[in-house]
Amino acid sequence: MAAFTPQALPAWRRAVLKVGSSLLAGSGGLDPVHARELAAFIAAARAQGREVVLVSSGAVAAGRGRIGAAGNGIVQRQALAALGQASLMGFWQSLSDVPVAQVLLTHDDLRNRRRYLNARTALQALLQLGALPVVNENDTVAVDELKLGDNDNLAAAVASLVEADLLLIATDIGGLYTGNPARNPAARPVLRVERVTAHTFSMAGSASALGTGGMRTKLEAAAKAAAAGIPTALFCGRDAGTVAALAGDVLHGTLVAAQGNRINARKQWLRHAPVAGVLEVDAGARAALQRGASLLPGGLRKVAGDFRRGDVIEVVGEDGQPLARGQAQYNAVEAARIAGRHSRDIEPILGFRYDEAMVHRDDLVLLDGVANPTEATA
Repeated sequence: MAAFTPQALPAWRRAVLKVGSSLLAGSGGLDPVHARELAAFIAAARAQGREVVLVSSGAVAAGRGRIGAAGNGIVQRQALAALGQASLMGFWQSLSDVPVAQVLLTHDDLRNRRRYLNARTALQALLQLGALPVVNENDTVAVDELKLGDNDNLAAAVASLVEADLLLIATDIGGLYTGNPARNPAARPVLRVERVTAHTFSMAGSASALGTGGMRTKLEAAAKAAAAGIPTALFCGRDAGTVAALAGDVLHGTLVAAQGNRINARKQWLRHAPVAGVLEVDAGARAALQRGASLLPGGLRKVAGDFRRGDVIEVVGEDGQPLARGQAQYNAVEAARIAGRHSRDIEPILGFRYDEAMVHRDDLVLLDGVANPTEATA
């Protein structure tokens, strides 16, 4: 089997690392033989001042190892996931020198804007606390129409959710080949994929025996990440040297290029998303927005519409001119109550506080014709 020529990883500060069941499952449940190197990479990245969110399969395999049950139907998988999830968290905690935090998600959490925003806020808070978030699909409550289907696609969704700079997918082979290297000795490594196409998928093999994914789902995930402006690195998680090289920003595997800039991809979505409400702001808030600042409640004059937290709202000036669009941190009723007030008054008024801003700068894009020096370099 031909080896992958080393290449440089894209610059990154925050990454999502996906590890599948085929790298974790042993004869009696979970086996740390490959996970140790992956945990060491995470520790090395953290020592470099970087952040890693881990998306880990293995709950079903851990549950099966605990009781030796067979069966792969949805009901059996739900039960086995419930039995194994605690073991999976303990497994990663035993390999980590920082606290690990369990985060269980379903597709419904990611398609609902309010829950999407809540999940992102929780993950960002965990990173700020120095914890290692370990994300898995919530197999215990998921049903067929809600299941993400595999943790490769979940990892792509999480990468977009936390605005990662890079998606890392650990596989049980070196990366993408032009054919199945186990059956075709002439199959060659594919070092870089500029765009995932039908031809790219034709090179992928079938699903893995232990997990629900395979190279096809990894390419699906990479395509989704690329559309969000996030590159994906596919590498062999069984090769200790390959994993160790990642800490030095060297990839022995396949790099799937991003389609455009991550920040610009998000701003493009905000520009065209349906608007659920309108916020009118004063001249001071308008000037702050043009400087690239968040929209604080003190600058709010009027609130219109029946929007919820996480909905996209439009920001207009006192003359009615559209200035920006962004995701609301508070719903319409809450926004009206805190309008014109200082951020320190949010919790006394509402009894809680999500954020000091009505719209955070990371969730806001200025509209065409409104100057913003930070967007010019985004």
